[in-house]
Amino acid sequence: MSSNTQRIVYVVYIAATPAVVWDALTNPEVTQRYWFGTRIESDWKVGSTILYVVNGKVTDEHTVLAVDPQHTLVHSFHPVFGEFEAEPPSRVTFTIEQSGDVVRVTTVHDEFPPDSAVFKACSSGWPMILNNLKTLLETGKPLPTYEFSR
Repeated sequence: MSSNTQRIVYVVYIAATPAVVWDALTNPEVTQRYWFGTRIESDWKVGSTILYVVNGKVTDEHTVLAVDPQHTLVHSFHPVFGEFEAEPPSRVTFTIEQSGDVVRVTTVHDEFPPDSAVFKACSSGWPMILNNLKTLLETGKPLPTYEFSR
């Protein structure tokens, strides 16, 4: 683990089931609705590649590190464009927990290199993406268009 202390932790509560949240995290038809047009594609097996595809172009190449469907998903995080491409991968962990009639989704993004451009971008990106996920699952439509720079 990196000695760097940069870490993003974001928790969102969603009125849904773990199965619905899991599908939203792993189904490219759903991801493109709340992740600014990004299709997140993988077979979700440990060691498999996760591709983020926007308008037919791969923007990120991650690797599945651990998977427990409807409970936990851990993957590397490596954008492959612009200033982010030269940065080594960081790590994202999603934990999905039933909490009464809602699901608690905890997202931890860590293992950033020092002076990480990805950390800076994701610090503002994760809250918007996760709130967009919540809104989509609870209302059937994502938040209104938001100016988000990748």
